[in-house]
Parts: sequence; structure tokens; C-alpha cells
Amino acid sequence: MGNNSCGSKMLSELSYKKTNVFESADASKIKKIFDYSEGYKSFLNEGKTEREAAEAAIKLAKQAGYTEYKLGEKVSAGDKKYYDHHGKSVYLFKVGSADIARRGIRIVAAHIDSPRIDLKQVPLYEDSGMCFFKTHYYGGIKKYQWTAIPLALHGVIIRADGEKVDVRIGEDESDPVFYINDLLPHLGKKQLADTLENAIRGETLNVLTGGLPYDDDEVSDKIKLTVLSLLNDKYGITEEDFISSELSLVPAFRARDIGFDRALIGSYGHDDRVCAYPAVTALLDDDGTEGTTLVVLADKEEIGSESVTGMKTALFTDIIDAISASCGKDPAVVRNASMCISADVTACFDPNFAEVYEKRNSGIISCGACMNKYTGRGGKAASNDASAEFVGFLRKLFRENDVVWQTGELGKVDEGGGGTVAMYIAAHNIETVDIGVPVISMHAPYEVVSKADVYSTYEAFRAFIK
Repeated sequence: MGNNSCGSKMLSELSYKKTNVFESADASKIKKIFDYSEGYKSFLNEGKTEREAAEAAIKLAKQAGYTEYKLGEKVSAGDKKYYDHHGKSVYLFKVGSADIARRGIRIVAAHIDSPRIDLKQVPLYEDSGMCFFKTHYYGGIKKYQWTAIPLALHGVIIRADGEKVDVRIGEDESDPVFYINDLLPHLGKKQLADTLENAIRGETLNVLTGGLPYDDDEVSDKIKLTVLSLLNDKYGITEEDFISSELSLVPAFRARDIGFDRALIGSYGHDDRVCAYPAVTALLDDDGTEGTTLVVLADKEEIGSESVTGMKTALFTDIIDAISASCGKDPAVVRNASMCISADVTACFDPNFAEVYEKRNSGIISCGACMNKYTGRGGKAASNDASAEFVGFLRKLFRENDVVWQTGELGKVDEGGGGTVAMYIAAHNIETVDIGVPVISMHAPYEVVSKADVYSTYEAFRAFIK
């Protein structure tokens, strides 16, 4: 019996086991977790597009004393700055007193774009008593999930006179919403026999926008004219103005608690605002004066990080170069000394679909922030693979700061996979690893996360920043 007892103790000491955050937390910690989640839910509701999320982040930064940065501006220790990049990505940084050639810059990079339905440039048409928008979906979606749900229209229109018009319709209870038709089951025999990928085609994701004919017998496309006249009255636009617009359909759902115990949060856009919000708040809550920190909220990750506002843009190194120059340091030396957390979500193990996961190496809900040493597909293709030394540094850091965290991968080796911005940052000679929140139903119009994992991710980022 003594030997068995000794073996049990040894097994406990030598084995790796994930820790449920709720089980290890006292009442005070659980209150902090729940309170923090209220701010996060507000951030989700305010920022359903990258433009809105950028605006919400800048609002928080201003409240914390951050001021706007202009390219070419010299900065010095103690400065707290934000840079608004085309209204769709944000760079927040705080300059510390420590030598950045030795300590480098602590970087946390998240993205604030999410899968959605975008309007085409010439979207409006009428057919069979209904008016529709033609669309082009953005990011990796299951198309069937976007039919037969209420949608809200968000974005901007640049009119012919150059004025920008902000659009946000479908969020207020008094607003109309929009809708993508689906086929009734009574006539859906062929559709039901098709694959989920092909049952709904991209060109059928047409958004229902109206059904009231304009009162003029001399006019064709009467319903289209009704829609155009309403848009002209409200926004002063014509049909041609759609050409210079960025309009998106997003779910008209608000962030809500899930379950009797309210331990989970359901919302559109957890990927990746569930990492963006902890990144921003971790920086704003940090009162340290030594370290230099940079938080990046990037656009376009869902379509490969391209474009001027994506993570591949030269602005990322431009900001580092500017900080380095202000401190009189070689930017190449600064980058070499810097470290980055690529703050992105990961797949959460779902027992309903256990066959595509390898449970020992999956993120488990409520077991804390999840580190993905590598992502990619198959044989780690298109992946950053963090060094053992960097992972070891973070293990020690998290242990010293009582951060509950775990490791995971994005499903079984040959099941699929995915990527993040990590490899684009690592390409600049900056040690990088992925850490974020496990998500249930990732890329769906309504995703689920644990409040415990959101707060643990915040704690992980705070420990890294300080």
C-alpha cells in the first residue's frame, strides 16, 4: 500500500495535467473573471467590424491617457501612443526607460477582422418581387450557416463628393434587419443530398433588402427604386456610390452569456477580438515604466494578412524602426532582442466532434490561455514553429505569475489546420509564438468561449508585458 501511495504521489508530481481555471479559483478570482467579461462583451457589441473594433480600442486608449502618434514623430521614455492606420488597424505602444537594444520590445499582435458577408461593388438588383444585394463572402465560412438568420449592415460609403458616410443598420431594436434566403425542406431533396460545402453556393448568398414597389407605373424595377430612394433620403447616396463603399453583413446578434451558470459567452467575432481585447487591456492596465511594449490590432488576417492594413504591411517594421531611432538604437538589434505573442484563437476540443481532435494536444475549455507552438497544415506547412527556448521562457514567466495556461494544436495532423500572423512577425527576426483563447464553433456566425479562458489570456498578456 505504501508503494502504491508513493507511486501516486510520483505520478502526480511528474505528469502533466491541465488545470480547470474555475476549479482552481476562489470566489474572489471568479468574480474578477465574470466582471472582466462584461467589458469584453461591450467591446464585442461595439466592434463588429475591423473599423468599429479599431475605434473601440482607440477610445479605450484615449481614456487611459494615450495620445495620437504621427509617423516621423520622435518619442521618448514615458510616452504612450496610438496610431490609427486607415481606420482599420491600430498600433498602441508605450516607451519604457530600459535599454531596448537589450530588452527589446514586447509585442502582442492580434487581428480584428472576422469572417463575414461583403457586398459586391454593384450589388443592388430586383427579381420576382424582391430586392437583393449581391455579395462576396470574406474569410473561411460554412456558407449554410449564414442563411436564414438576422443580419446587420455595417460599413462606410464614400460619396461622389468625397464625404464619408457611416452605416450601421440592424443593431437597434427599432432597426430593420437583413436576410439570406434558404430553400424550404419540402423542395430541398437535392440540396440535402449535396455536400455541406456545395449545398449553398457563394452566388446564392444574396441579401434580402426590400419588397415594397415604388408608386409610379412608369418605372421598372420599382422595389429597387424604393430601396434607392430610401438610401438617398437617409445617406444622400446614389447607386454608383456603392462602388466606393465597404459594406458588410454581420450577424445581428449581441454577445450573451451561455448556460445556466453563465460561465460561457456566445457572440459573433470571438475570432479574434477575444484576443484583441485582452491585449489592449493588458497594455492599458500595465503601470510599469521600464519595458517598451507594442500591441498591434491588424486587419485582413482572415484572407492572408495582405493589404496595407494587414500584418504583412511595412508599417509594422516602420513603427519599430521609429521607436528604435528615437532611442538611438539600431532597429535590427532591437528586433533581435524583441519577443512577440501572436494573439490568436485556437480550436477548442468539442466532444461532439471528437474524431477530428487529438485530445491530449487540444485546447480544453476553461483550462486557460492556449499556446500553439506551431500551427499550419499537415507537416507544419505555413507555420511559425516557436523555439524551445522561447517556450521555456514563457513557461517560467507564467509559473512565476500564477497564470493558468495550456498547450494545443488545431486538430489532428491530417484533418486540416490553419494559420495566424505569427510567421509574418517571425520573418523579421522576432521570436514569436501563438497564444490565445480556445473557441467552440470557430468562424460560425455565433461562436462560444469560456470566461475563464478570456481572463487567463488577459493574465498571460499582462505577465508578458510587465
